[in-house]
Amino acid sequence: MIVFDNVWFSYGNREVLKGVSFSANFDERIAVMGESGEGKTTILKLILGLITPDRGKILIDGKDISSLSEDELIPIRRKFSIVFQEGALFDSLPVKENVAFFMREILKLPNEQIYKKVSELLSRVGVTDAEELMPEELSGGMHRRVAIARALAVGKTKMFLYDEPTAGLDPVNSERIMTLIKDLADKENIGFMIITHVVYVAWQLCNRFIFIKDGKILFDGGKQELILTEISAVKDFIKELFFKVEL
Repeated sequence: MIVFDNVWFSYGNREVLKGVSFSANFDERIAVMGESGEGKTTILKLILGLITPDRGKILIDGKDISSLSEDELIPIRRKFSIVFQEGALFDSLPVKENVAFFMREILKLPNEQIYKKVSELLSRVGVTDAEELMPEELSGGMHRRVAIARALAVGKTKMFLYDEPTAGLDPVNSERIMTLIKDLADKENIGFMIITHVVYVAWQLCNRFIFIKDGKILFDGGKQELILTEISAVKDFIKELFFKVEL
């Protein structure tokens, strides 16, 4: 379980999160929504211990991670498969080496085992012909799929974390990525948390919606609560996007 208990965080003098509290089970399918700069990605970074809160507690499976060392954070981070916005692939490495990186550098597996697993993972996300390509040669959709394959290379995790998984993609590739996210969660039988500003993506994939504005959670609920909300900021946020959804 993930627990945020009165979490505050600032970048310099700019307060991004102001007393954020929520809890989430690993099997949930959650969308964290809000406009740009509202702290959505900050929540993912806090979950992984990449940054620490100014105040409050963050517990992962009951353990407060706020004061853990880098070595102590390793088993915490391995509970998650993370795909950051734009994929964040290593530009200097071909696709197969990007996917192999964790298995080689962290798990220290032999090459034969690594490349067999790389082929399996690339096949799983539908880019089997991309092994020798460099990141700059990939389309946006392929880039995102390779990033997901690399995230899967860490092995069995408790939850997928996605930062704007469809950002910058055309509608066809957006649908492909959404289908892949859903299929992976179904096959692994684990949940995910998606950071997105696209309500349609959130609606298609998730059954719980957290909306952040001005550093605070204004809404946390399911589909029915979302479409019936009387919170003006949430209504304004979703009204231009829901035309694609048949309610």
